Amino acid sequence: MDLLKAFTDEQLKAEAPVFAVGDTVKVYIRIVEGARVRTQIFEGTVIAKRNSGISETFTVRRVSYGVGTEKTFPLHSPNVQKVEVIRRGKVRRAKLYYLRGKVGKKAKVKEKI
Repeated sequence: MDLLKAFTDEQLKAEAPVFAVGDTVKVYIRIVEGARVRTQIFEGTVIAKRNSGISETFTVRRVSYGVGTEKTFPLHSPNVQKVEVIRRGKVRRAKLYYLRGKVGKKAKVKEKI
């Protein structure tokens, strides 16, 4: 068991990004297409964070061209290059799944001042 813990501690990022549910973030993802490597940005609202340690994940939701898209990212993955917080959200819930049923201005999260 000690060997497993040592391996997972080695894989953790030294400086994990600090953000919370409700924040609007830009996630810089490393995409490999054959021999080419590029960075793609996914910007949206964090609607969920779960687990801790090596298995920690977060889900980001955005609406583009009227279609809601959600992606779940492993926080400590080497493919997630960085997470940049655009604005802090004021929320009273741990999971914002109710945003899936909202459209337009009702789907906004208030900004924390």
